[in-house]
Amino acid sequence: MADKELGAKIVDLRESVDMSQVELGRRIGLEKSAMSKIESGSRKVSSDELKKISDVFDVSTDYLLGKNQAPAWATKKDIIDLEQMIEDNVGMAYKGEELSEKDKQRLDGILTSIYWEKLQNKRKREHQE
Repeated sequence: MADKELGAKIVDLRESVDMSQVELGRRIGLEKSAMSKIESGSRKVSSDELKKISDVFDVSTDYLLGKNQAPAWATKKDIIDLEQMIEDNVGMAYKGEELSEKDKQRLDGILTSIYWEKLQNKRKREHQE
């Protein structure tokens, strides 16, 4: 995966939980400037940093690298449900304007992140009951 794609995935995950670059950097031991460079794709991520980022968002490093779109805990049904949700919304528009392919890909990533986050939170609540 290209550095810019990884950076965009990190931005999507971070924004899906309303986390700042400063907060993410603090959690993984980096300054805001380093986080900004990672997210823009102008700085490579070390394997240690990648692992820390995956731990913060509870996703696999494979997911961050685009090798596996689903978190390790996801079931086959979860993946099918997500694919159906994305497929149902493939013709998305914003304020009457059709989205560009780049915007659709970003939105797909954001929706995917939100889907996994919501499902994970639901499962945590179920296990606490």
